[in-house]
Amino acid sequence: MDVKYFKDQQRESQIEWRKRNIKTRDYGWHNKRAYPHIIPLNQWEETLWGGIRNDLKPYLVDKNIQKHSGTHNLLSSWVVCANLYFIIRNDNTFRNLMLGFLQKNISNEIIEITDVELEFSFNGQLSPEKLLGEKNGFRGSGQTSPDVAFLVKTKKGKGIILTECKYTEHSFYHCSGRRTVGSDKKPANPDPSRCMQIPIGDNYIPLCHQVVWGRRYWDYLKLSEHGKKVLRRCPAATSGYQLFRQHALAEGIAEKGDFDLVVSSVAYDQRNKALINSLKSTGVNNFATDWETIFSGNTIFKAWTHQEWVEYVRKNASGSFQSDWLSYVNRRYGY
Repeated sequence: MDVKYFKDQQRESQIEWRKRNIKTRDYGWHNKRAYPHIIPLNQWEETLWGGIRNDLKPYLVDKNIQKHSGTHNLLSSWVVCANLYFIIRNDNTFRNLMLGFLQKNISNEIIEITDVELEFSFNGQLSPEKLLGEKNGFRGSGQTSPDVAFLVKTKKGKGIILTECKYTEHSFYHCSGRRTVGSDKKPANPDPSRCMQIPIGDNYIPLCHQVVWGRRYWDYLKLSEHGKKVLRRCPAATSGYQLFRQHALAEGIAEKGDFDLVVSSVAYDQRNKALINSLKSTGVNNFATDWETIFSGNTIFKAWTHQEWVEYVRKNASGSFQSDWLSYVNRRYGY
């Protein structure tokens, strides 16, 4: 599928889905402009599968989670994440299905899912503030909060799987430390070209402007010998910032020793070739298969597609509740 066509196709598909499933015909707004694939913000809950609507909103309030600002956009990956993975938190059948899926795709050491959390972060010593130096943030805003986390028991102890969820996004975005307009707490980068010319070796820390801001990502990340050979710039610079931060968080958690299994992962749409190839100019041809090769450390990196998860449910579930969910995600996303 053509790189640009995927997002265009999904936009048109969501507009058609809207005609059959959203009551209002009013357009929602983004940057002072109305769009047919965006609904009014106060009706964003209509973008959710009916099986999670009653549980999601009180969950967000109870956990003090800031949902993404674009949840009324029918292309929202945050809503995709909620529609595909939040049900695992509250339904035992879905939890058992995800357990089997994780055993197959992540590690056969996993024996139980103990919790599922959206916009996850720990408090205390394992928080993004303590580990990464990300101050004044909270779950869903101003800090590294993976879209969904699976806390698990393993044969040896316990584990955590931190997961970034993507839909039509073209990349994992560029590093915020490259900006040339600063503030009192975050001075501007005097020379963003350093990020593009960075010598890949032991000298990256003095060249990283995030260090000036007090961020500690590089405290936990170590490039592999392969990474030093293939990378053409900092892996966070132009398209890998979210992956970089989540990987640093995972390595920080692993370093503290509380978990015997720590995974940084991505759940994405297999049709999104732009995302898959977004790091090619950095030296990572396919993020799903190659990101793990550029670092050495104590964590595992894995990627799976939403299609793989849905197909696993389709092959292994037979209840009416699961059938309703399968019908919804098929009509909504083509999964």
